[in-house]
Amino acid sequence: MTPEALPQTQRGSPVARAALLAYLLLIIYASWFPFSGWRGAGLSPLTFLTLTMPQYWTMFDVVVNVIGYVPLGMLLVPALHPFLRGVPALIGATLIGVLVSGTMEAVQTYLPSRVPQNLDFMTNSAGAFLGALVGLVGARSYLNQNRLYQLRQRWFAPHASQGLVLLALWPVAQIYPLGYMFGHGQLLPIFSDWLSQWMDADIDLVAMLRPGSAMSVEQYWLSETVITACGMTGAVLTMLCLLNRGAPRMLLMGAMVGAALLFKTMSSSLLFTPDNAFVWITPGAQGGFLIGLIMLAGLAFAPQVAQRRLAVVTLLLSLIVVNTIPVNPYFSATLQGWVQGKFLNFNGAAQFLSLLWPFFALWFLLLPSHKLNRVADRRS
Repeated sequence: MTPEALPQTQRGSPVARAALLAYLLLIIYASWFPFSGWRGAGLSPLTFLTLTMPQYWTMFDVVVNVIGYVPLGMLLVPALHPFLRGVPALIGATLIGVLVSGTMEAVQTYLPSRVPQNLDFMTNSAGAFLGALVGLVGARSYLNQNRLYQLRQRWFAPHASQGLVLLALWPVAQIYPLGYMFGHGQLLPIFSDWLSQWMDADIDLVAMLRPGSAMSVEQYWLSETVITACGMTGAVLTMLCLLNRGAPRMLLMGAMVGAALLFKTMSSSLLFTPDNAFVWITPGAQGGFLIGLIMLAGLAFAPQVAQRRLAVVTLLLSLIVVNTIPVNPYFSATLQGWVQGKFLNFNGAAQFLSLLWPFFALWFLLLPSHKLNRVADRRS
């Protein structure tokens, strides 16, 4: 009997395992952000376990630390299935959560901008336990072939498990403030800052790629149009190439784009002020959004091979443009009103998604499983 023929309760959940890996990366990035100033203070990395409890803490800190590790515990239970089930799965998931939390706090000993605390360790561990408990209680509903699982089988291809996690993270990636709508993957400015600190010199990699005069308003407008159109088209095409023939394509396209715009609007309102909820609606973003909709309308029912290849092309084009133009000065002025404060960890995780989502998407689109699935479809 092949693995595909095994019951879902015997095979475990590949979606949960892919989501677990993504969430672990988010925790690592959020816990060790901003990844600069590493130094040894001569202390044991486990010193935080023996420190006295902090005198000043707020209920907000406790709740955020608990909630932050609840998804980890929830994902660990189905990820450990069928190797661990029932109470052993609860214990195993809790111990892994404790180990992850302890590792994050221990490494923070070497970061001057972070303060390892036993309170964080205990609240994170409690969150992992609560999440594992919730995961254990709900295991029967999402490990068995329930209605949600049946929709996944009916609408999406068998190799789409990792892709579903990737697609779910795209709207979340809109939370971090971006200089250009859907302009994910802008790494060169960050690399420039790292090189400047390391070499103690002013290094601008973008200026090296674009020697000459500064960009005009029209050039920024055109650049954002290209970035918006290509970023949105590449993300939605990634979903379209995973759909089966009977899937409601227009409905899923609208839901994906609508969720991204909702996250963008809410984050702009919360991170800045309610007056800036729609600050991302610029002329360039509007033009790119319209062009993206026209492109997607024409490609919605194209062959999946073409959709996958065009998704790769549009994502690469968006990455090239967003990394070869300067940071939008008008957006930099808006950032002056952004106070991270208690959301430092959250913003670190959001930046991680914003920077690396297109690279994860390209990696997924180039996986051999797409070719194997296409060959299997031709034989059937």
